[in-house]
Amino acid sequence: MSQQWDKGSPFDRQRLKVLLREPVQVLNMPEVDWAGYGYAALVASGGVLGYVKAGSVPSLAAGLLFGGLAGVGAYQISEDPKNVWVSLATSGTLAAVMGKRFYSSRKFMPPGLVCIASVLMVAKIGYGMLEKPQQS
Repeated sequence: MSQQWDKGSPFDRQRLKVLLREPVQVLNMPEVDWAGYGYAALVASGGVLGYVKAGSVPSLAAGLLFGGLAGVGAYQISEDPKNVWVSLATSGTLAAVMGKRFYSSRKFMPPGLVCIASVLMVAKIGYGMLEKPQQS
């Protein structure tokens, strides 16, 4: 049996070409904010590591709180790229707090690393806000 490639078929050649060229836009699948999820994992794991190494309960609580907020922000951006406010507030707050801690202690781990990662997230979100919307 051979497949018919007529215009009425759901397997139309033109549709197939579009599906193969732009699968995310054609299937209406949201783009996943992998950088946001990675940032959330970094922050949360940093809190857990601070608890394991130093027994710091505030580090654990802050890491899990801000990691969770960053994860929620990444989910929101994945669903709607314009919904950046939770992620922006979380990464901006961590950039400021950890930047101050890095400036006063001069220790790269953990405040320097989290500050740099947070500044990169703020820059990524800012770039995404300034980027022209794609036409479909």
